[in-house]
Amino acid sequence: MKRSLRLTVTVLLPALLVAWNAAAWARAAAVAPGAAPPATFAGVAAPPTCPLVLWYRRPAKIWEEALPVGNGHMGAMVFGGVPTEHIQFNEHTVWTGQPHSYAHAGAVQALPEMRRLLQEMRTLEGEAFRLDPKGEVKAAREKLQQAHARQKDAEDLAMKQFMSEPLHQNKYQPCGDLWIQFEGQSQAADYRRWLDLDSALATTAYQSGGVTYRRELFASFPDSAICVRFTADKPGMLNCVVRLNSPHKDSQTTVAAAQGGQALALRGQVETGGIRFESRALLTADGGALTAESDGIRVAGASTLVIRLVAATNFKSYRDISGDPAAGCATLEKLSAGKTWEQLLAAHRADHHALFGRVALDLGRTPAAANPTDQRIQEFAAGNDPQLAALVFQYGRYLLLASSRPGGQPANLQGIWNDKLNPPWDSKYTCNINTEMNYWPSEPAALGECAAPLFAALEDLSVSGAAVAKTHYGARGWVVHHNFDLWRGAAPINASNHGIWLPGGAWMATQLWEHYLFTQDKEFLGKAAYPLMKGAAQFFADTLIEDPLTKCLISGPSNSPEQGGLVMGPTMDHAIIRSLFAACIEAAGLLQTDKDFAADLAAKMARIAPYRIGQYGQLQEWLEDKDNPKNNHRHVSHLWTVYPGAQITWQDQKLFAAARQSLLYRGDAANGWSMGWKVNLWARFRDGDHAMVVLKNLFGPVGRKGVAGGLYPNLFDSCPPFQIDGNFGACAGIAELLLQSHVRNADGTFLIDLLPALPKSWPTGSVTGLCARGGFTVDIAWKDGMLAAAMIRSGSGGACTVQYGTKTLALTLKPGEAKQLAPALR
Repeated sequence: MKRSLRLTVTVLLPALLVAWNAAAWARAAAVAPGAAPPATFAGVAAPPTCPLVLWYRRPAKIWEEALPVGNGHMGAMVFGGVPTEHIQFNEHTVWTGQPHSYAHAGAVQALPEMRRLLQEMRTLEGEAFRLDPKGEVKAAREKLQQAHARQKDAEDLAMKQFMSEPLHQNKYQPCGDLWIQFEGQSQAADYRRWLDLDSALATTAYQSGGVTYRRELFASFPDSAICVRFTADKPGMLNCVVRLNSPHKDSQTTVAAAQGGQALALRGQVETGGIRFESRALLTADGGALTAESDGIRVAGASTLVIRLVAATNFKSYRDISGDPAAGCATLEKLSAGKTWEQLLAAHRADHHALFGRVALDLGRTPAAANPTDQRIQEFAAGNDPQLAALVFQYGRYLLLASSRPGGQPANLQGIWNDKLNPPWDSKYTCNINTEMNYWPSEPAALGECAAPLFAALEDLSVSGAAVAKTHYGARGWVVHHNFDLWRGAAPINASNHGIWLPGGAWMATQLWEHYLFTQDKEFLGKAAYPLMKGAAQFFADTLIEDPLTKCLISGPSNSPEQGGLVMGPTMDHAIIRSLFAACIEAAGLLQTDKDFAADLAAKMARIAPYRIGQYGQLQEWLEDKDNPKNNHRHVSHLWTVYPGAQITWQDQKLFAAARQSLLYRGDAANGWSMGWKVNLWARFRDGDHAMVVLKNLFGPVGRKGVAGGLYPNLFDSCPPFQIDGNFGACAGIAELLLQSHVRNADGTFLIDLLPALPKSWPTGSVTGLCARGGFTVDIAWKDGMLAAAMIRSGSGGACTVQYGTKTLALTLKPGEAKQLAPALR
């Protein structure tokens, strides 16, 4: 993430949160038409009966309390207000900017001098480290000052000649707001609102004036619409005004008759020459009358009201915005035209459950599970609520399904949800950890289809990134630095001391390989994955240079996110490059192609600077042994090789211990996404109880002393502020505690490790449907902290080794075959 803003977190966090919330609500107040006074509430509603549910006894007061729905094309936040309902919504291609190239012409000319200065910095640092600290402190200090001056010179040169044009990328934007203002509902009794993850349905229910009112809302992927139904249990008691507007100044709403009802049409543009958007709300009512007014549609005397909301833009591709938003909306309207509410809901549920229902997790249930969700967050660290961990796991899967579906944009820093014109970090794609973390659950949690938008974006980035590779580095292949946006910017942005980071594209390309490892889909590997992986590897085959100090191959200029400062050869770079090269070599062998290229990668990979153990017993973050054991930075970049990589495992005891020591130095309390990463790392270190310490920090409320991150009342993760990657990191981490498959046997098959890091606080439970590399699906049950039973299913057929503790069992299964295992692995 952007370093300059990150530095303000500990000092300015409270003021920032207040300002962001104030800005959001100032915008909401500005567009909320004739907002009524809030209702008074009475009674204590019982919890919903659905097992996987977020629920509350009051409406949302702020955006981070509203409930999210999405279909990958649109996202919406449901506030559940009385007497005014607010549904804030997004369309995935509403962004600032327009098609353009970010490449900086002539940038490659600065590259040799930048590298020379950084190598001089390393030499001077080495001379300073070799001086006797007792007798030559002054000389050492002077050497370090000279080294820092060389680094600063390299960074200044980069700012002048090497950075992106323009220097900054564009912002994800809100689309609009749907308002429903009810008449005669100043008091509400037995109020509750909830989100059922299993059916992806948001519901609000209460009584007012002797009438029970109910609202249901879902975002349909099959029908590409947000569907809302309002009902009253007494005929003719729905009386409201429906309005549609947008925070964008250049927007307007019209009212028109539509087939079977009335329609609101919102049209606008983000900026001149950029994205134009249209949204339509189509209203149909059972009983009563729909009447057009100057700023909305009045509903009088109805028993049921249904609204179908669609949205489209002029975006066709990152290079083409010649589309017609009106035509797009018309096409989307036809998908749901003539369908009853029951038909729409049935199609939505079938689609959602086909994916979401693949995995079930039971960690035990205590009375705390019946409490409202906001109360459970407050009490988690001190109480006994294992079901909240299961809920957060399934919520991560739900959010990925809602924000990343085939045909849409990838999940960004806020998934698909954003209500701000100036969102934190532009709500774009930060790929020095955050974008990749969004997709960590996709394979193990059985949602591989949800990675399709990321893979499509990589196709685009292989083109825009190829221009950057050539223009900035004189290299083949393609490169992405630490950010990209809707326009597929791939050049280094913001500032040289953190923006010049080389392996963003390479890291994302490893997700392609992961998809193959989990699915064994050779057609995907040959047609989609390998060409992109090869291009990413070609860039590093051309840009790795020989280090004059060690004769090893190193990368650079780069940095170790987010420590800042240009360097040569940070450990994270080399870990990602090794992993990518190894994947390309194996893929080329499987596909029987590019033998010479694979041999070249193998030769280069053998020469990449090795991992080193430093003076404090730590895995070094840099080529030089200059780690500070008191550094508790949120990034643990050099531990990439443990997770999500798999180069250092429990099989290599010395490096494994050094990596673990590095994680201990960094501490347990951090930003939300950082804690999500640490859960996965402690899982890989086979220490479930330490992972649980981090989870307790992660699952606590936002704003606690000493912990930057946490959960908002709607379970959104706080960086702070809201950032969705922590939700996905937690989801992946919980799966990793229960099942691992990253270790390989000598013959190349995978070791399926059952309950490798089960926390003591989850003594009895079960999980079904988790995925393992090699094309396997795994069910596990345990009791009193011990394995009770397991089932291994093979999708594609093949061999594996199952491990539980010290027990192992070699299996070879046919396609579709399953093997039931007892605790002794027999």
